[in-house]
Amino acid sequence: MIDVHESLGASIGVFAGVRTALDFGNPLEEHLETRRNVTVFDLSHMGRIVVRGTKAREFLNRLLAKDLEKSCDLRMFGPTAFLNERAGFVDDVMLYRLNENEYLIVCNAVNVSKVIDWLHKHKELFGFTDVVIEDLTERTAMIAIQGPRAAETMINLGLSTTTSLKPLEFVYDERSFVNLPNATLISRSGWTGEDGFEVIGSITNVKALFVKLVRDLRVRPAGLIARDSLRIEMGFCLYGNEIDEDTNPLEARYWVFDIDKQTEYVGRDALFKVLADGVEKIRLGLRLKKGVRFVPRKGYEIYIGNRRIGVVTSGTYSPILQRSIALAYIDSRHAVPGLEVEIDIRGRRYRAKLVDFPFVQPSSRPK
Repeated sequence: MIDVHESLGASIGVFAGVRTALDFGNPLEEHLETRRNVTVFDLSHMGRIVVRGTKAREFLNRLLAKDLEKSCDLRMFGPTAFLNERAGFVDDVMLYRLNENEYLIVCNAVNVSKVIDWLHKHKELFGFTDVVIEDLTERTAMIAIQGPRAAETMINLGLSTTTSLKPLEFVYDERSFVNLPNATLISRSGWTGEDGFEVIGSITNVKALFVKLVRDLRVRPAGLIARDSLRIEMGFCLYGNEIDEDTNPLEARYWVFDIDKQTEYVGRDALFKVLADGVEKIRLGLRLKKGVRFVPRKGYEIYIGNRRIGVVTSGTYSPILQRSIALAYIDSRHAVPGLEVEIDIRGRRYRAKLVDFPFVQPSSRPK
């Protein structure tokens, strides 16, 4: 796919060890086009792992924080997470239940090897010798079509039947999905807050679809920078920023678990201890005044007077709000939406207000 991006004039960078498109000339315009019209993103850097076998569901239910007994065929399950023994995030994932004995995991690019190792480690530890774990990341590609005109775009592609999908539902060619290279899976999903569809399939097929979207249908391609600013506007977590091995779902306010799940899973005891004891920090949003030219970045400290009360995890300029916004962890004693605080940006203090997320309401979201 990278050759197509280069031919379109993309700025290429490395993310999680993978060369990918950072932008296609103007990330602010790509952001606005996603909110107002439609764009296409290449998500091929993300991990795609199949777990199959007659005991695949039982195996995964020993690892995932949500109750897999509540899953159903042809529907995405999540977001959920693999937690470590301290209830920190090994990774947050989306699970696709292809059928009762076969599941597709989509994980963060930075964690592909770690998730595969985690699965193999517990396959042996739990004694699930018949479960098969297969990494499809290098043999498949993934794109996302996002925005208010996403459904119209699918019709123009000749894929009108997919517009009847409800959020998190998907369709796939059962005969070909695990027998590449003719795989195709289409879900009604995305990470922008807008209506959208994600396509997973063979590199050849997905690449051809991307080219058709951009060159024939004139859909604007968007890169990783716009994807990041869009997810911050929605208050979505990014691994390595808002969540990691030392952060638990309650601190992150990230509901990746079922509180009524009875099946034992890795991290459950630690998570319930956090539920009982409470947390010392809470994830909230920060909104700066219009006209402030600086963007808070990861690691910038937050103060009330001389007291340090938090730290920024992600920041961006919101072209919708026309101001800088950020996500941060705040001392739970001060985590009060509406509270005015100061952000230390290179030795200078800038006023901001603690707010909840999402910062904006999406233009389109199917019911």
